[in-house]
Amino acid sequence: MGIQKPAWLEALYTQKFFVGCSYHETAKKNEKNICCLDCCISICPHCSSSHRFHRLLQVRRYVYHDVVRLEDLQKLIDCSNVQPYTINSAKVVFIKKRPQNRQFKGSGNYCTSCDRSLQEPYIHCSLGCKVDFVVKKKRDLSSYLRTCNSLALSMDFVALEDKGDDEMTNETPRSTIVDYEEGTSSSSGSENMSTIAHTPIVRKKRTGLCSCGRSNRKISSDQDMTTSISISRRKGIPHRSPLY
Repeated sequence: MGIQKPAWLEALYTQKFFVGCSYHETAKKNEKNICCLDCCISICPHCSSSHRFHRLLQVRRYVYHDVVRLEDLQKLIDCSNVQPYTINSAKVVFIKKRPQNRQFKGSGNYCTSCDRSLQEPYIHCSLGCKVDFVVKKKRDLSSYLRTCNSLALSMDFVALEDKGDDEMTNETPRSTIVDYEEGTSSSSGSENMSTIAHTPIVRKKRTGLCSCGRSNRKISSDQDMTTSISISRRKGIPHRSPLY
């Protein structure tokens, strides 16, 4: 009985997130990005009103992997020795393991389950890796589980729901994950997961006419106007002389 996982933990592993909700197919923002821990199902923001008295856990997504906030997950289970990451100034933890094939292991710290390079003193790269390690070694999760009677959605999630469609995104260009390998060179070929925010380049439009010292002088004839325009025009593209 000790090796059995709680139902909400199995739901995090098995439920599909960031897919369209079948109950709100025609509604906007109908992606399932919430896990109801009491019903053990994935729901969309439109379904959350029917589960308002349940424990709700927001699931975020980065580079095709589901993550949850460390602050919320620690209320449910002990997350010590799990490598945290940073997205939008908030620490998150990956739900499922992310196996990484390595032909040769260099010196350093690696995950106990998937051999991913980690920062010391962490030994698990995800919640799934820690759960598998505990089940294999101790065969009991009860000492790691915590009592949590209520869990509400974070205020930033509610604020995003109130914004327009253009402002509501599950993964913004400013979302970054600060990994241990970022900015360092490793003999084992560390993965850099940083995302660089691309700032659009604003080009100033040049005016078609230039005063050229004549702004204070009134142009009185068509000939003067033609002369002023010809002076102020940009230099054209040079043409190669014909070859004979």
